[in-house]
Amino acid sequence: MASSLPPRPLSPHLQIWRWTMNMALSIFHRVSGVGLSVGTLMLVWMLVAAATDEESYKCFLDFATSWVGQVCLFGWTAALYYHLCSGVRHLIMDTGAMITIPATQKAGFVIFVVSIALTLSTWGCLKYFY
Repeated sequence: MASSLPPRPLSPHLQIWRWTMNMALSIFHRVSGVGLSVGTLMLVWMLVAAATDEESYKCFLDFATSWVGQVCLFGWTAALYYHLCSGVRHLIMDTGAMITIPATQKAGFVIFVVSIALTLSTWGCLKYFY
C-alpha cells in the first residue's frame, strides 16, 4: 500500500549550515569528550604498567616521554580543560543565565581563551619543574 504523503525532507548536513560559535562549541565539546575517553586508555596503561613490574612501567614511560606520547598527553590535557570549561558554561546556562546569542558568543570566546591558557600554563609548569 503506497503512502499518499509527500516524502519527508532530509535533515541538512553540516556543510549546509553557516558555522556559528555555538555550533563549533557544541561540536568541540563532543569531540573533547571522545578525546578524553581515548586519552583515558593511556592513563589505564600507566596504572597497569605501574602495577605490573618495572620493565612494563619503563615501556610506558619511554612512550610517554617520546614526542608522540607528549602530543597525546598535550591533546588530552587540552581536551580536559576545554571540556571542563564548556561544562561549566552548560551549568551556568542551566540556571537561565547567558542564554542570549551575544552572551553565548562571548562565553565561547572566553572558553577558548581560558582552556588554552590553562593547558599552556599546566605544560609550562610541568616543563619548568620537571
